[in-house]
Amino acid sequence: MTLNLFCENLRNLRIVLLLLPIGTFAQTPAPSTSPTPEEETIIPTFETQKLARTLILDIPAPRGQITDRNGMPLAQNKLSYNLCIVFPTPLDFSDPQALGFAREKIDKAAKLIDRKINISDDAILRHYRNRGIMPFEIAQNLTESEHKEVKEGLPAGMVVRPVYVRVYPNGKVAGQVIGYTGKTGRNLDGIVDNHETLWPETEGREGLEQTFNEMLTGKHGEYKLTFDKDGRKTSEKLITPPVPGHNVVTTLDVRLQALAEKALDAKAKRGAIVIVDPNTGDILALASWPTYDPNVFVPSISAEKFKALQDDRDIPLLPRAFRSSYPPGSVFKIAVGMAALETGAVRPDDLFQCVPSLEIGNLTFRNWKKEDRGALNFVRAFTESCDTWFYQVGIKTGAEPIIDWALRLGFGAKCGIPLRGEAEGRIPNDEYMKATHGRKLLNGDVANLSIGQGDTQVTPLQMAQAMAILANGGTFYQARLVQQVQTIDNEIVTAYQVRSKKTLDASPVTMDELRTGMIEVVNGPAGTGHEASLDNVEVAGKTGTAQWGPKNKERTAAWFAGFLPAGQPQFAFSALFEGDVGSTAHGGTVAAPMIADIFKEVYKGEPANGRRRPAVNVRPMEQNVRRAQPAEEDTSD
Repeated sequence: MTLNLFCENLRNLRIVLLLLPIGTFAQTPAPSTSPTPEEETIIPTFETQKLARTLILDIPAPRGQITDRNGMPLAQNKLSYNLCIVFPTPLDFSDPQALGFAREKIDKAAKLIDRKINISDDAILRHYRNRGIMPFEIAQNLTESEHKEVKEGLPAGMVVRPVYVRVYPNGKVAGQVIGYTGKTGRNLDGIVDNHETLWPETEGREGLEQTFNEMLTGKHGEYKLTFDKDGRKTSEKLITPPVPGHNVVTTLDVRLQALAEKALDAKAKRGAIVIVDPNTGDILALASWPTYDPNVFVPSISAEKFKALQDDRDIPLLPRAFRSSYPPGSVFKIAVGMAALETGAVRPDDLFQCVPSLEIGNLTFRNWKKEDRGALNFVRAFTESCDTWFYQVGIKTGAEPIIDWALRLGFGAKCGIPLRGEAEGRIPNDEYMKATHGRKLLNGDVANLSIGQGDTQVTPLQMAQAMAILANGGTFYQARLVQQVQTIDNEIVTAYQVRSKKTLDASPVTMDELRTGMIEVVNGPAGTGHEASLDNVEVAGKTGTAQWGPKNKERTAAWFAGFLPAGQPQFAFSALFEGDVGSTAHGGTVAAPMIADIFKEVYKGEPANGRRRPAVNVRPMEQNVRRAQPAEEDTSD
């Protein structure tokens, strides 16, 4: 569905929603659309409901929509129907009469919709005494069959009140990004007040629903009720229609998001996949696993269901893609390689021995391979992910340049997406080490830093952002999750432009070395990322595996990150597999296959040269943008 067609459908929905509430309070006479002489002379008083002569009630506005980049709905509204009792005015029933009237209606309704309706006498009387002029809801969210039964045989003294509720048409897809809504307060049962809303409003509680709540909320309409001096309703009418909230258009591609979540569901108990357009910084997929279906919060979630979500050991409420950080393992060798080559500490053809282990200080640091691999240059060491090679090169380069280039790639800082709780990650420096460990960075710490272990932590979003910088040749784009906010009539309220923050300023030689290494990781005979290779498009990437957590509860973070097509990148990505305590997993065997599953679908039917564009809507890279180099992964994964 195109965005224009979607907005046209939304306009039609608005018209329906604005018309339906009229007359839902009517008993007799029918609502008037023009003031009567009596109505115009009534002096408003609002001390109590029974003394009120004219009452203005607010109509909540339809909440704005959230869509993907192509206008496909991620969050929208639908009509829901509630069954209500309408007490006759004036409100002169005694308590037994009010209870008798309500009980008769409740019994008939229960038989009509075949549903148990449990409402206490106290609730009935409290409503009648304080709010008798308002419909008294006895059954919410009628099913399709219940609504049909009610329409065909609605008892006198009852109405079906239409309200709009939030719906998430893709279920779990992007649930943690979109978030969910909840009622702003409990159902009111006190004396009716002027400008009280006809039914409880909703507000964003998580994700984009929360961040853009004010723009999504819209403006109240006004509904006027008039009573004569005896408390008998004389008229009701819509004064001002509500104005729907603005629509939020994201950068997500719902197809890519669904493919990412499908891959995680099939191959990971816990994990995350992020896909970015390297030529704009647009986030195309921001997937975490496990996730939740925001529809379970509509219209409200029971305390038992919410507690079950909170107590789930796999934490489905945690968006791991941006709110969790992990040690990056050998993927971090990209930053180490850039620092070494750019400072001149190492030249591309310099050879260092890839030995099984090294003594650094009083500790032994080992390679993931047990045999001696001989003398290797940068590309070979990067392709094979030789830890001992990088220990030596990291120490020779020094901590400061490595930290500097890691920061240039966006590690250690929030990406700045409009979602609450984004993790900052961590690139340890002397200040951090003094505060945490009581010492500066030592050679052993630099060795750990050189293979992405120790105190280093990055988020999957940061990792994909770094890959995007490498993919496009060195331009650091601001990560963008929302394109614009617009009215229902497509007028732009706020636009978030593509923005270049800075450039990497790495030499062409360094970028070429990294690109060559990353291509070899996936496609070369000694590479560790073979399971990400595709027949019709060349993938560049780096695998990584790292352990974190207390010694007796260590978990594995297995990574695969990179970009494709290698020659003219359209996608940059990161995939994280979070292992169980005590289990072993490697980036090349658990993370790389998830990326392969996604892009096999994206490039399905593409010719071997991969020149045709994939079936997702991303902007092609401008011809004058330099392309960045790939980086290799640590086979120790």
